[in-house]
Parts: sequence; C-alpha cells; structure tokens
Amino acid sequence: MSTKPKILRYKILDKLALRLRDDLKENHFVLLYAYNGTGKTRLSMEFKERGKSRRGSGGPDTLYFNAFTEDLFSWDNDLDNDTERVLKINGQSKFFNGLRELALEEKIFAYLERYAEFDFKIDYDQWTVTFNKGETTHIKISRGEENIFIWCLFLSICELAIDGAEAYDWAKYIYIDDPISSLDDNNAIAVASDLAQVLKKGKDKVKVVISSHHALFFNVMCNELKQQKCKRHFLLKNGSDGYTLRATDDTPFFHHVAILSELKQVMESGKTNTYHFNMLRSILEKTATFFGYDDFSRCIHGIEDEVLYARALNLLSHGKYSIYEPQEMGPDTKELFIKILKAFLDKYQFELPEVFVEQTVQSQDDTKRTTAVG
Repeated sequence: MSTKPKILRYKILDKLALRLRDDLKENHFVLLYAYNGTGKTRLSMEFKERGKSRRGSGGPDTLYFNAFTEDLFSWDNDLDNDTERVLKINGQSKFFNGLRELALEEKIFAYLERYAEFDFKIDYDQWTVTFNKGETTHIKISRGEENIFIWCLFLSICELAIDGAEAYDWAKYIYIDDPISSLDDNNAIAVASDLAQVLKKGKDKVKVVISSHHALFFNVMCNELKQQKCKRHFLLKNGSDGYTLRATDDTPFFHHVAILSELKQVMESGKTNTYHFNMLRSILEKTATFFGYDDFSRCIHGIEDEVLYARALNLLSHGKYSIYEPQEMGPDTKELFIKILKAFLDKYQFELPEVFVEQTVQSQDDTKRTTAVG
C-alpha cells in the first residue's frame, strides 16, 4: 500500500538547515530540488553558519560552493593597455588554504579539459590566473567558461578534503548549490556524473548536501547515488508562510519527465534559449522510440501544422549552440517552440512534477497537520 510522501513545514531557513544536518546523521548525502528564487543559496549559508555555532571555537565545518564562491574571483581587464587581462583570486579566503602548497594545476586541468578548450596558469605571488588558447595569452574568457574553471577548481579542492589534506581537515560537510547553470542536457549529465564519482570516494570522510533547480541534473545525481545512503527532497517556498520540504524517496524523478518539466517551466517563464530546441527534439525522439515509431515526427502526427513543426524541429535542433553563452530565441522562434511543446503536451498527458498544493486540516485533538493535495 503506497503512502503520500511526508511533508514538513518550516517558517525560517535556520530550522530547515538544522533539519538537513539531522538528515546527515544517518545519511551520506542529501539532495534538494528547488525552483530558482526559493532561497537555495541562503539555505547553504544558514547551513554553514549552523556549523560555526555548533563548534565551540566558532570555526567552520562546511566547504561550500554557491554564488558567494564565485564572488571570490574578479577580473582585472587591464583597462590602460588592454593586454594583461587576469582573473584575481581573493587569497585571504580559507577556501584557498591549500592552493599554493598543494599545486592543484594538474588536478584542475584534468577536469577542465573535459569541458573547455583553454589552458591557465596560477600566479601564487599575485594571486591571479591567466588564460591561454594556443599561442594567444592573457585572453578574457566568457562568463560561462569562468564558471567552469571555478567549478573545476572546487572539484579539486573537494578531492583534497576527501583525501584528508591538512589544509582542509576542518571540512566535515560539503554543500554544493547549483554548481553549473545554463548547461544543455548532455553536459548536465557529464558534470553530475563527474561530481558523483568524486563524492562517492569520500562518503566516509565528509557528508554532502547538493541543491539544484536543474531537473535533469537532480535526476542524474539521484541515479548516481541511489545505492548510497541518500535523502532526497523537493523544497518549495510558500510565499510568506515559509518553506515546505517534501520527501521524494518514493517518487524519484525520471529523465524524460524531468526534461519535459523543465521545458514547460522555461516556456511559461518566457526565457527560452536556442538549445531548448535540441532538448525538445530529444524528448520527441525518446517518445518515438518508446512507441516504436520510425520517426520523431510521428509524435506530432495528426495535429495542426504538423509538417511545419517537423521541419522546424529538423532545422532548429541541428545548431551547435554554446553551453557557455546561451542565446535567447527570437520572437518568431520562441512562438514556434511554444506551439510545438504545447501540441506535444496536449497529445501526451504526462504527469509532470508540479508545485505541490497544500491544505491544513484539523485533527480530533485540535493539532494541525499538513497533507498534500493533488
């Protein structure tokens, strides 16, 4: 007999952070799925602060990656000469304690070469990074490439913490919030898989929380860690009423519906990028395979303008769209994307992950409890 997943409500993030720490007493990993704007970054900082207050010395116990981590880096674009462009590192941060002594360049590059085509050099005296492509030095890399570099540096530091390096022996927890944004589905899978392999090696050394708004990334992490001691939650903000935590252990996400759910959210937000056409075509191809069709266009057979839609999918899903600098669709392309996705969703009634509606009921002993509806 199946039961609805347990739902917990919290007024403030501080109490929610404490709950995550309690989850990690019996688990190696906690995975959180939450939409943008829920408060994931603030939750990661509350988790970190909880560690400081629990340790008598007030020292940290959490190695974290979030928006604040990226703020430890800033550009000097050499405005006078426009030639010696460098990425500056805030060397005073405890985050970089082992960087100079342990020479992480090889570890960083081992990850970086999987995602990017540039090289780098760290100057530990000036605390700067220079980037090169071929014979061209001191290049200004894109924001996406910069994020990839910082992520690879973080993975290397995670390895040090897991391996017990003295510079990071204070790290009892690793908290990762939305590691890479705006990735296409293939690269989201690659990043998630690489991350899972690193963290599984250190499951007996550090406990880990990972939060993300990326449905496919979340799903891959669930699959990669399904044999581990892992808790999975859906986090929802309830306006001014606080936060809802819904366990997803009995209802894990699946690739197909996860991507569809993300495309639906993108469509409703109006923030559609060119690579979303590739994702939509991938969905139609998977659906066609499931039904035994010989062509993905059969998935939109019988709907109005099916020939136009099939041609558009063929043309618009073959571009090589950058994962580092995603381009927003033009108005006409966006309108076409929305029409195709709506037609597909109307034809196939998938049960997509949605915001969970709640109601409060009164029990016989006058205590209130929260139940899920829908």
